[in-house]
Amino acid sequence: MATAQQTSALTRDLTLRGGPAVPTTTTPRLVYGTAWKKDRTADLVHQALRSGFRGVDTAAQPRHYQERLVGDGVRRAVAEGAVARRADLFLQTKFTSVDGQDRADMPYDPAAPLEAQVHASVASSLENLAVPDGEGGAPYLDSLVLHSPLRTVKDTLTVWRALSTYVPERIRHLGIANAPLGVVELLFEAPDVAVRPSVVQNRFYGDTGYETELRAFCRAQGVVFQTFWTLTGNPRLLRSEVVGGLARAVGVEKEVAYYALVLGLEGTTILDGTTSEEHMEADLEGVEKIGRWAEGEGKEVWLSALGKFKELIKEQE
Repeated sequence: MATAQQTSALTRDLTLRGGPAVPTTTTPRLVYGTAWKKDRTADLVHQALRSGFRGVDTAAQPRHYQERLVGDGVRRAVAEGAVARRADLFLQTKFTSVDGQDRADMPYDPAAPLEAQVHASVASSLENLAVPDGEGGAPYLDSLVLHSPLRTVKDTLTVWRALSTYVPERIRHLGIANAPLGVVELLFEAPDVAVRPSVVQNRFYGDTGYETELRAFCRAQGVVFQTFWTLTGNPRLLRSEVVGGLARAVGVEKEVAYYALVLGLEGTTILDGTTSEEHMEADLEGVEKIGRWAEGEGKEVWLSALGKFKELIKEQE
């Protein structure tokens, strides 16, 4: 069983922004993604935690996620001692609106008011992801992400305010996914929004310009940017000379070198959904290997590679 080692800045947990009443919450740089795992979900989550992952992302969206099975995998890992305690984990789920659901299988009544949909979905998630902490504490979620903006600004804010009522006791932090810069700015600027986003989760690929403007906004606000589609959407970057050169210099796979460069962009984490035990361990250990190398003998080569990578994606400083 592998254990997570975080001796380098590249793999060190990030602290989520929050108000004075919010318990300090950190997120790993690599978070295990659970979409489309179907009946294998529990076993894969269990294996990911045994391999060293300490963050898990899911959603209350049976169409693409099996949230209950995610909880089963987490509880098994805790019961076996692969994870010492609930507080060592970062558990994140999502509220998905009717537009993203299969109406034949969803966690709330689609005809109910939006606030009622939120409350039913959150109750289901808290039950599915409950992990005994040995101290009798109530179940909680480290982060709950609005899966996407709703059709109107009014509805988006209605859902956001309903989610905010759970912060900080049952939900520590809120985030939003699949959102353009304008929507994220709205959640920071609207005067009647009590809880600001701590997390933004978007695709990282060329069609959105690698979200350079949005990520710059997130950096300025202290918001963690979670990338998904990180490998799938970027075959060109994976084949680039800068990625290949870094992989050869450190002795890791290209995918690991690429992940390290994405993590080198300030304030980012990655959803890693590999189904291979070998790759689970290789990703965690390989990124840490690059991180240690980058802080020692490979510092100049690393800084050069990171600079070239930023040029490739037209990164804003």
